[in-house]
Amino acid sequence: MFARCYEQWNTPTTLLSQPAHKKIVVRDRQLQFYLRGVLQELDISIEYVPELPLIDEIFRSFQQVVNNNPPTVPPQYAKALTEKSFDIWRDAPWELLGDHQIISIEIKKWDIDTLYVCVLGMLGVDYGVLFYRSLESLRRFRSSVLAHDSAEDLEEAFLGQDCLFLSFESAVDIDDEDDEDFDLADLPLSDIQPSFGNLHPLEGLRSFLYEEEALVVWVGMEALHRFWRNSHQKLETEMLPNLSSKFRISLPPASKEKNLSTTDSQPLGTITVKVSTEPELEQELLMMAHSDGFEDDDEDDDEEDNEPLLLDDLVPDNSFLSLGMMPWETVQNLRQGASHHFSVAAVEATGEGLPIVLIQTSRPKAKAMIQDLEEAGGLKGICFNPGEDPFKEVSYDLGILQTQDGQLHLFGEFVEDDPTHVAARKKWDQRCKKTKGFCGLVIAQGLTGAARGNPQLKDMLGLFEVRCISPKELGIGKLQLVSHFDFE
Repeated sequence: MFARCYEQWNTPTTLLSQPAHKKIVVRDRQLQFYLRGVLQELDISIEYVPELPLIDEIFRSFQQVVNNNPPTVPPQYAKALTEKSFDIWRDAPWELLGDHQIISIEIKKWDIDTLYVCVLGMLGVDYGVLFYRSLESLRRFRSSVLAHDSAEDLEEAFLGQDCLFLSFESAVDIDDEDDEDFDLADLPLSDIQPSFGNLHPLEGLRSFLYEEEALVVWVGMEALHRFWRNSHQKLETEMLPNLSSKFRISLPPASKEKNLSTTDSQPLGTITVKVSTEPELEQELLMMAHSDGFEDDDEDDDEEDNEPLLLDDLVPDNSFLSLGMMPWETVQNLRQGASHHFSVAAVEATGEGLPIVLIQTSRPKAKAMIQDLEEAGGLKGICFNPGEDPFKEVSYDLGILQTQDGQLHLFGEFVEDDPTHVAARKKWDQRCKKTKGFCGLVIAQGLTGAARGNPQLKDMLGLFEVRCISPKELGIGKLQLVSHFDFE
């Protein structure tokens, strides 16, 4: 039973001389009888009227507001936008491009000279594409983010951008959505849902597009798709190469499914766009980030002496780790197919295969580890060095990754006399001799799935071919576990 009611106060002539009389008006007889019994001791009269025009009008107003909400995209371009967004999803430009590697699209139409495209998703967190309408907005946003760290300042910087955007979400409820290992890229295409919107300094966030904005976003996606199809192999480098292409694009016809006129159903013409990489802008954004990170040089110098010799923040927690061997055929396929491949030298295919350290974690964490290695200049070598815990009187064989910047990173602590590790180390040393001292690090996804411990080629995101470094060459001697205590 549903009934609308309201409470009405009759204001007294003299506020302090007598109490206000209260009554409730309803349009349901059963509700009237019920309330009379419940409220009989409160001196509230319950009246019945068949209609409540004021309340009905309020509800009609609410319903009208809900029905008048604009669609997220103009209906006549909804199909074209969705199909083109799935082209971008299949291209997956975030596999190669970081958010500091900008692609420009010269349009010269709809009051827009050039769009500056920023691709999101390399770390497997938020997938999408930002189409900045001006270079100044892009620079201003990056500068604001680096200059402020409070939630309020970051929100203000976000809402102050001047861009159109495409983002991807899950079209189904994910039970483990709060799990940090969840990655949207693991879902089938049928479970991916594109969303479009606008950010503007005067308007803030708007989660729908007007007709002209929809055309701009469609042209931006089509231009990016064609450029990616023609040039993505040339982008498989650490820094952006200088590339530029021109495309003649036919604008999408308005859909005929929305009772549009014949004129609206015809193609809107063609547009010529120029798509270019922006390597100089990439350097500028990198310098901007690095200069912000070293503003407190004096404080960093004071803390250098307190830094541990062996860092343990590179390999994600709870990763699956193993020592093994990869056949040369698989190595060759991975060299050509891995998202990230790094080699300190040309490794000759001798012996049965390449001895490898496998680190398997979630897709976002694997990408983050690869990015950390790239920022350190790449991997220099892999070493096993003796270590001990003097308090427990336990000796360890410490797995160490040395990066090109000279830092040492712990990837594993193996009990020195553990039979399984002793056998694995013996095979490792034998294989490294056959490869003339070369080995590899493989970083893979699939920590919680069926591929755990046995990743397939598609799960292997990074291959680093490096030298096997001896403890003598590393020159740090036997390491001891030391406990640190902070006193305030």
